[in-house]
Amino acid sequence: MRRRDFLSTALAGTLAAPSIARAAAASVLKYIPQSDLATLDPPFTTASVTREHAFLVFDTLYGMDNSFQAQPQMVAGHTVSDDGRLWELTLRDGLRFHDGTPVLARDAVASIQRWWQRDAFGGVLKARTDEISAPTDKLIRLRLNKPFALVPDALAVIISVPVIMPERLARTDPFKQVTEMVGSGPYRFVAAERVPGARVVYEKFDGYVPRADGPPEYGAGPKRAYFDRIEWTVIPDPATAMSALVSGEFDWWENPPLDLVPVLRRNRDLAVVVKDRTTQNAVLRFNTLFPPFDSPAIRRLVVSAIDQQDFMQAVGGATPDLLVQQKVGLFVPGTPMASDVGVEVMQGAKDPDRLRRELAQAGYQGEKIVILAATDTPSINAIAQVGNDLLRRIGFNVEFQALDWGTVQQRRASRQPIDKGGWSIFFSFQTSTQNTTPAAAIGLRADGNGWYGWPTDPDMERLREAWFDAPDLAAQQRLARDMQAQFWRNPSYAPLGMLSQPTAFRTSLTGIREGLPQFYGVRRAGT
Repeated sequence: MRRRDFLSTALAGTLAAPSIARAAAASVLKYIPQSDLATLDPPFTTASVTREHAFLVFDTLYGMDNSFQAQPQMVAGHTVSDDGRLWELTLRDGLRFHDGTPVLARDAVASIQRWWQRDAFGGVLKARTDEISAPTDKLIRLRLNKPFALVPDALAVIISVPVIMPERLARTDPFKQVTEMVGSGPYRFVAAERVPGARVVYEKFDGYVPRADGPPEYGAGPKRAYFDRIEWTVIPDPATAMSALVSGEFDWWENPPLDLVPVLRRNRDLAVVVKDRTTQNAVLRFNTLFPPFDSPAIRRLVVSAIDQQDFMQAVGGATPDLLVQQKVGLFVPGTPMASDVGVEVMQGAKDPDRLRRELAQAGYQGEKIVILAATDTPSINAIAQVGNDLLRRIGFNVEFQALDWGTVQQRRASRQPIDKGGWSIFFSFQTSTQNTTPAAAIGLRADGNGWYGWPTDPDMERLREAWFDAPDLAAQQRLARDMQAQFWRNPSYAPLGMLSQPTAFRTSLTGIREGLPQFYGVRRAGT
């Protein structure tokens, strides 16, 4: 069955269901995600839809609370030696995987070793660890080569999530995907009901033992499952998604396009609110491996051609109250690491004729560039259309590939040249928790093994390393300013501005947490 046919059939069946049938399914939460779940393996990608999947199926050693502080999650607690070089983490009682086997320390060790090959913050922890071991079934031991107080923070990141999976799965090559989903989280992934591009299903795991303490915030604290099933239905057409939500056939729509927000706000049965108050940062990401964007001079020219206001207007013109910032550098304005160093390069009108001449002088020889554009995600499609027009006007030979977001996620992982399925540029949004410190900023890692695009910049890496060893906030802020100055000299992406993305759900739902969409703690009023 073709995906479009399946979706039409599924929606027709849902919309036609009598009210008595819906009442009988009161323990089912029906959700419209931002896109298809193209990648199941959490450490393998930074895609936010995979992150939501990760927190349903898996658990983590530490969780981040609403203040972005790491709290014990799977661990009962930890001890640190006087010299700060020996950390011992003790697993709490009652942890079991979905296949019935107990969660052991060696599962956690193997999971950490796989994750830190992929994640920027994990890479820093790896470099500072001489040995990680499981001396007992409940004890995880890290021997560090220097004191590192950020161990819990690293293990609580929400970028490439450091989920704990069985050792047999965690031994998979970190650059190959795990497809068998066995976690220890509050919900099980129902592989038999997955329809790629259309449907994902989760069932409550009765063997899950929530924490007994801690605030139920973000990824921390008790994770209590109140629904028996969580059903995701991918609906690429926003008008169809809005109709299905308004009619009551769905409970929650992750990210309605901003141009539909005014309509949704007028419906008294819906709550349209910003839950992730860290905002979202729009980015144009370069592939630095191949011409023309292996040239820092050409990347600098593209960055200088951008006016952030053009991109933000394209996304949020109908809801200007949600456009947070248009003077964005590396770090979220208003947070401790933010500065205005060099941001003027991306402000104000540009002269396309001058830029075309400068592009030729920089060494561009008319090579074709491939843009991966997720046209089924309205906000990404909007910035991709503006970027496509800009790049053509300043002289690039552009092939604009209109794809769904799931395909973009798969394609951007390719390190092949464009004649073998590779790419030159993709557009995305990062949650701004990814842009508050160098520890979380996936776009800054520049050792050739970071986020898609794989930049290499030894000067940036030296600054990043120095930041982790900085003695105080003032030293960290100075290094953050130096990083931003270095970034404009050798940019790996272009910041396009920031906005707040609301989510929409029926007012009958309670317990929706701040931050990224999470499904534990959510219940229907009166149940």
